[in-house]
Amino acid sequence: MMNGIFDQLTAQKASVDTSTDTPAGSTMDTEGDEANKRIDNEASQSTGELAHRTDQRLREASQELLRFGLLEESHKPNLYRIAQTHLDALNTILEPLDFVAHSDDIRGLVFLKVRKSDTDGDLLDEWKHPLVRKQRLTLEQSLLTAILRQYFIAHEQEAGTGAVQAMVAVEELIPQLQVYFGDTGSEAKERTRALQLLDQLKGHGLVSAPDAHERVTIRPMITHLANPENLKALLEQLKARAAINNETQEDSS
Repeated sequence: MMNGIFDQLTAQKASVDTSTDTPAGSTMDTEGDEANKRIDNEASQSTGELAHRTDQRLREASQELLRFGLLEESHKPNLYRIAQTHLDALNTILEPLDFVAHSDDIRGLVFLKVRKSDTDGDLLDEWKHPLVRKQRLTLEQSLLTAILRQYFIAHEQEAGTGAVQAMVAVEELIPQLQVYFGDTGSEAKERTRALQLLDQLKGHGLVSAPDAHERVTIRPMITHLANPENLKALLEQLKARAAINNETQEDSS
């Protein structure tokens, strides 16, 4: 039986539709598959990167340590605890920066130092370190640091090593500064000088801001900054200054 004209036309249209639609549909499917694969790869890569990232809490501890140079249990207990518990991991993070974190668990302190050289064992020149600002203490600042250290050690001897809240009144510091730098004859000037020096040391993490009774809290970092080596250097500097003053007085007489 012969197909009618309409049957022939329908068969031809179906043939044309099949010949044109199939390749186009195939191309779209291929492009869609490639896009999906690309998205999957990117997602997989992103997931892999997240998996290799340092724990967020440890990142926060290392960032805080780099920002201030120290972490105190009394000020940042959570970050201090993380740094103390994961000190090795923290030093792995700091190693490429030539820093090393030291722990004073008795006083609740983690602080930064410039890492020692791998060749001769000496400390690197920290003033050449790109991330360390050159902030040497002046003679007056160093002297006040040594005086404050005496108060801190006396507090620990009385209350026990690691005891917090070692405090001293500004009025107690003024006479001791006068012994070394003389009396200006003005109580207001002496008080202003002491407060200015304390404010400068506050920036080094050695004291707190004065409270309502003009007392400052001496912070534990002072025992590491005013260590025996630095105290010896301060003593030599004071001796040299005294010798110069003596020579000046002899020449004038």
